[in-house]
Amino acid sequence: MTSLTRVGATLAAVVTAVALAACGTPSTATTSGKQANLTTPKEKKGTLTMVTKFADPKYAPYFVDVTKAYEAANPGVKIQLEQVGDQPYKDKIRVLSASKKLPDIYFSWAGDFANKFVRANLAADLTSVVGPDTEWGKTFAPAALKAFQTNGKYYGVPIDLDAKYMAYNKKAFAKAGIANPPDSLETLLDDCGKLKSAGYTPIALGNQYGWPAIHYMTQLNAYAVKPDTLSKDYNPATGAFTDPGYVTALTQFQSIVKQCATPSANGLSHEAAQANFLGGKAAMHYLESLEFLALTTKGGASKDIADNWSFFKLPASSSSPGDTKALTGAPDGFMVNAQSENAALAVDFLKFMTNAQNAQKLTADIGWLSPVQGSATSSNSFPQLQEALTDMGKASQFAIWLDTVTNADVANAYLSGVEGLINGATTPQQVIKGVQDAAEKAKKQVG
Repeated sequence: MTSLTRVGATLAAVVTAVALAACGTPSTATTSGKQANLTTPKEKKGTLTMVTKFADPKYAPYFVDVTKAYEAANPGVKIQLEQVGDQPYKDKIRVLSASKKLPDIYFSWAGDFANKFVRANLAADLTSVVGPDTEWGKTFAPAALKAFQTNGKYYGVPIDLDAKYMAYNKKAFAKAGIANPPDSLETLLDDCGKLKSAGYTPIALGNQYGWPAIHYMTQLNAYAVKPDTLSKDYNPATGAFTDPGYVTALTQFQSIVKQCATPSANGLSHEAAQANFLGGKAAMHYLESLEFLALTTKGGASKDIADNWSFFKLPASSSSPGDTKALTGAPDGFMVNAQSENAALAVDFLKFMTNAQNAQKLTADIGWLSPVQGSATSSNSFPQLQEALTDMGKASQFAIWLDTVTNADVANAYLSGVEGLINGATTPQQVIKGVQDAAEKAKKQVG
């Protein structure tokens, strides 16, 4: 499992843990109803605890380097950094929440995953320091900040920019007689037939952990359902999922699977699917911009692949009623424990991590785009990454990952339902019925 794996089925455990942690535990980030002072302390000293989900050897050293640099600049501060993988992180944050031992700084995906901590008073309100009108807030791309906004307040600090794109092999397209990347879903499906005839698996899909298919659904839902309806349904208090666009989106995904994707995709990991693309067996692979580095020689790709790939956004159907300029993606981020006695120091460290120098280092070291404006340059990135940043700027909004933006029960219903859709065990109508039932359960949970 890569460090890019999204939340998935274990979210339900996190929900329970957050609820437990909230019971009888008022937030100590406020005093007598007043917001805690998050101003940089005059004397920086103390111990900060921090947990990330970036244990992958390709990414972990960056966070180690930044913490060491902060400690060197502030000798009175010690940072206890713990980095675990995706699944271990989900388990760990569940245990820490339930035992009321959250670290001072902890990782969060955007969407309802973050909002659960907000509702449980476990996330400090950072509006006064990172809101869009603050000096620090103005250094970030507005869409990145907005991803961690809840009820007009800001609770998270974005650390990266990530979006989903279809990478394609230019040589494979040329061999199949395809001159340009498809500009509609209908054209994509037609191109898949041409690529099959040319001897390629059109799209490498590995859905062993469920989230890759959910990324398709995130984009297709944004296309097939009007934004206002989508927003209402993704809110656990109002979700119904009765719009016919949801069945349309599932049917479109079913067509992609049947006409384009790797057979038996549920038994294949995302990494194995990517290997098929890197090996020249598959013509396309739907991946995150955070993974672009893997398609370069620096990231281990062959020169033949590195010199002959590009990308496009998963295209909408020509008759889509939704937001065709929406782009699947979201920033990852960090939240500050509302009960932390070192909240101001935690904020100061996060300011350091997201200053211009460290933002540029993020892109140079591990190939991630930073939400800090102006951080991607010709000296620390590569053409496709710069093109992706430009494309993100054209998007009307981020369509946040379906398995983090929705309630856990809804996410689980989509995960299991779409897996059944891939192996032919369920129909689009059956999947959405399960989602509707989960939405009703979510309403009862949130009152």
